[in-house]
Amino acid sequence: MQSLMDQFFNLEIMAKALPLMLSGLWMTAKLCAAVIVLGLGGGLVVALANVSPRRWLRFPSIVFTDIFRALPPLVLLIFIYSGLPFAGIEISPFAAVALAFLLNNSAYYAEVYRAGILSVGKGQWEAARSTGLSQTQTLTSVVLPQAVRNVLPDLLSNTVEVVKLTSLASVVSLSELLYTANMARSITYNASPLVLAALIYLVILWPVVRLVSRFQRRLAA
Repeated sequence: MQSLMDQFFNLEIMAKALPLMLSGLWMTAKLCAAVIVLGLGGGLVVALANVSPRRWLRFPSIVFTDIFRALPPLVLLIFIYSGLPFAGIEISPFAAVALAFLLNNSAYYAEVYRAGILSVGKGQWEAARSTGLSQTQTLTSVVLPQAVRNVLPDLLSNTVEVVKLTSLASVVSLSELLYTANMARSITYNASPLVLAALIYLVILWPVVRLVSRFQRRLAA
């Protein structure tokens, strides 16, 4: 039992590994900021094209959404990082992760946005247009604020998944939290750094998960 505790909960090793893992946590934070902003922005663009009355916009957005929701993000990441160099396109680990997650997350965020936009009744559009607002003004000032509020729990829940998925960046040797934890494990021959990484993720994400649950209960009420 003591040996098991030393292997997984060795506080001395955790303390020694902490500085290295904090640098990995900083990289994870930068990566999250990039991929969440890109995903939210890209998803909104795709969603607007998806609900457009113009078929030349709507059809490509539907194909884009279906393809990148079906592709596993790990496969997409490895293809971008390891496959594109065969076409003469060299890309850094950070850029590869950002691009892969932009494509993957945009597809998922787009579906959430689309559901929110469709949840706003046509009467809202007609009432806003009757006041003299243009279609763009109606969309940005009336429809989108209501749409985002209606699907806010889903947006937050999807964002939590995005943060967890950033751990996939370790496969392309990006020195984020999981990668640095695994480095510390290989140096110390002890699993405690991996346990510490899991605890850090838990401390960061558990409050967000509780917040999402609270939003869902409020909307249900």
